[in-house]
Amino acid sequence: MYAVIKTGGKQYRVAAGEKIKVEQIAADVGQEIVFNEVLAVGNGAELKVGTPLVSGATVTVTVISHGKHDKVRIFKMRRRKHYQKRQGHRQQFTELQIGAISA
Repeated sequence: MYAVIKTGGKQYRVAAGEKIKVEQIAADVGQEIVFNEVLAVGNGAELKVGTPLVSGATVTVTVISHGKHDKVRIFKMRRRKHYQKRQGHRQQFTELQIGAISA
């Protein structure tokens, strides 16, 4: 069984037992969170798609850890204009363990 959930402005296809990294969520490590924004639920060949959400469907997850992704380097340059700009960014994430999916 799998589900498509929405969090942090992105959509993720999840199944029970998986680990995923999402945009940082304000929750403590070990805390259980319930996602109500479920866009689709599938089980084998059967697929239930919401309009826009599947009513009554939830996904329970456990927070494993918080951290930062690898650095993304931004480099801007204008040729022949003596302009160079370097910048970096590390996005924060929350790692989740997918638990039960109820439709």
